[in-house]
Amino acid sequence: MNKKNRTKYFVTIGMLSSIAFVLHLLNFPIPPFPPFLRVDFSDMPALLAVITMGPGAGILIELFKNVLDWLFTGTETGVPVGHIANFTTGVLFILPVYAVFNRFKTVRGLVAGLALGTVVMAVGMSFLNYAVFLPMYTYFLGMEKVVGNDLYAMIVKGILPFNIVKGIIVTCIMVVLFNMMNKWIVQQRKLAGRH
Repeated sequence: MNKKNRTKYFVTIGMLSSIAFVLHLLNFPIPPFPPFLRVDFSDMPALLAVITMGPGAGILIELFKNVLDWLFTGTETGVPVGHIANFTTGVLFILPVYAVFNRFKTVRGLVAGLALGTVVMAVGMSFLNYAVFLPMYTYFLGMEKVVGNDLYAMIVKGILPFNIVKGIIVTCIMVVLFNMMNKWIVQQRKLAGRH
């Protein structure tokens, strides 16, 4: 990658990270899921990056989005548990999209990648919430410890279906965006050497 292309690469990542940060602020709950589970569309810029510039770009956008949110909104304890969880969720979602779309560069390939990403994100975050993030919330934020059947119910009735619904919503919007921006996406892939 020459100096001009490298500059353009990082400028694009900076721009998409800023957009992702703003979209992350515009979050909303979906009844009947617990109110701490909120949908936002901040993964859209990372998805555009991952299909045009590759996995590194998508991961950087997920990282910068969460760092910006942490700097501007902070956390209750100074420990960014939610930001780490959001970053992990985003990465679990976008990497399968890249893996499938990079092989099948069509709308069907995109939909298949988004479907796989939704499953990986939903299942992965269920396990990670059980083993890592919910215990971290309990430890750092002083939340009441959730154990046994209550923890199982929170994962199975809350976190797992929420992430599936979120994935379906993002998939629908991403397919519309892909069809609207197809020429631009093809052009960006060529500029990035990803024909």
